[in-house]
Amino acid sequence: MRRVARWRSAGGARGRVLAALALLTAAVLTFHSAVPNAVGRLGSLVEAFLPWLGLVVALLLVAALVRRSAVALVALLLPALAWLGQFGGLLLPSERGAPHLTVVQHNVSDENPDPAGTAAALAAAAPELVALEEVTPSALPAYAAALESRYPHHAVEGTVGLWSKYPLTGVRRLDIKPAGIGEGWSRGLRAGVSTPEGEVAVYVAHLPSVRIRPSGFASQLRDESARLLGAAVAAEPVDRVVLLGDLNGTVDDRGLAPLTSRMAAPRRGFALSWPASFPVSRIDQVLARSATLAEIRTLPATGSDHLPVVARITWEPAAGS
Repeated sequence: MRRVARWRSAGGARGRVLAALALLTAAVLTFHSAVPNAVGRLGSLVEAFLPWLGLVVALLLVAALVRRSAVALVALLLPALAWLGQFGGLLLPSERGAPHLTVVQHNVSDENPDPAGTAAALAAAAPELVALEEVTPSALPAYAAALESRYPHHAVEGTVGLWSKYPLTGVRRLDIKPAGIGEGWSRGLRAGVSTPEGEVAVYVAHLPSVRIRPSGFASQLRDESARLLGAAVAAEPVDRVVLLGDLNGTVDDRGLAPLTSRMAAPRRGFALSWPASFPVSRIDQVLARSATLAEIRTLPATGSDHLPVVARITWEPAAGS
């Protein structure tokens, strides 16, 4: 009893402040969609870095132990459970079983000094599909030459490209250009891929960049592009769909809801991909419809400011089968 009393007295007012911060963290984790976006798009900014609230929980835990505050420690159970409920599954071991499709997604950077080496590194992961963004006209021949032996089928529209082991059909440019962006902006394609399990519609996209400015989180152009892309996916007649791209947002960001509300996200792995020097966010995404994304992980750094990601996809049984 003396020891408990000592903890209570040592915590004092600062312990109650820590408890209040713990409750606030739990509220943001649980009800982040209620954080308003009207002023500075604060909600999207919070959601872009939502997993990092786990670090806040850890820091509060250290402070509670230093202050010997039992009240703060009890309060910290709430954000800890909220974080585990939302992100704990990503930490579990990857699910066993051979995937139906393995894909690599990479923003290769328009300043990549070694496109051939980058392409070789991606092919070494042995995916069936490789999607690239920021492919410049000058670098395209190097990517094509390095990938053509393993991926005889490819399509490029603007600055995005898809390389495939399987035949491509119905390739077309996607109109995902938001109003306010000038002519010549082409960052999306759609292609049918004839896999051994049947036809798959594959979308490759590079959404507009976002910026953190004094006025707030500037994501309006990206959000508009995401709405256009979401509409294209919704209208896709092929049941199985895979989206590969630099979406400049995390799967928690409400700005990508037109996509994440229609498609499955990876079940295992954080795969923080940007910036390559110290990754803090996964903005390079693999999403799928009528499928389970068993795992996503990063590959070693290339000459890009993004890390490549590789994902394993398993198709869901067709309706009526």
